[in-house]
Formats: sequence, C-alpha cells, structure tokens
Amino acid sequence: MGSDTETEKKTPVALMPIAKPLAGKKLCKRTLKLPPRPSASSAESKEVVKSIRRGNKGLCVIAGNVSPIDVITHVPILCEEANVPYIYVPSKEDLATAGTTKRPTCCVLVLTKPTKGELSEEVKDKLKSDYDQVVTEVAEATSAMF
Repeated sequence: MGSDTETEKKTPVALMPIAKPLAGKKLCKRTLKLPPRPSASSAESKEVVKSIRRGNKGLCVIAGNVSPIDVITHVPILCEEANVPYIYVPSKEDLATAGTTKRPTCCVLVLTKPTKGELSEEVKDKLKSDYDQVVTEVAEATSAMF
C-alpha cells in the first residue's frame, strides 16, 4: 500500500496522431492559465465551431487525447480558414480543470473580449498580455512545425 508521502506519477496519455502542434510543458502551463475566465471563453466543440464561424477571434486550445478523433478533426481546419491560432494540450481533463468545469473538455476558444458583461481594465490588460504572450509562442511552435 502507498503512503501519503509517495508521489504519484501521472500515467502517460495516448495522444491523437493529428495532435500537432503540441504544447510543451511551459507553453501548456501558460495556455491552461488562460481559460478560467468563463466570460472570455467558450467551451465544447459545438460552441467553439459556432464562435469561429461567427468571426470571433481568439486562441483555440484543443485536447490531444479526445476519443473518438472524429469529434474534433474539423476544428483545426476551421481555425486555419479563419486565421485563428490553435494549439493542442495533452489532456482533456487538464483542459476542463483549467476551465473550471468538472467534465472533460475537448476544446476551448479563449477570447480577448467577453461575450457577455464587462471586464475591469486591470483584468483586461492582464488577459491581453497573457494572451499575446501565448499566441506568440503558439505561432513560433507552428512555424517550427513546417
């Protein structure tokens, strides 16, 4: 039996073969810090697809361990057509935790402007600076891929 002092190792996640560009540890951590603002993000693939088709701009964060793969194979194509940056993170459970939901989430669109209500100037500035930093790193990861 294990004791409380033992550290539990995370089991490796089975990633989809299309999960590219995949965020590294640092970028994954920064990316997962963005979604917790519910007024500035939309979760689940239906909402994300609607939002992208309506012309909303943001950063699309996609889980790399979604099964079946057909659920989100169309999302990166929509993102590329709409010039929306996207990145894969290893786990849908981590993505859900970052978005403050209990259910595993397959993708999230992080928006710079809230869909409902207003954000204070301080929160807006922090969100914008964090968002810009992550988008720059996503662009570097994507360009290194090609």
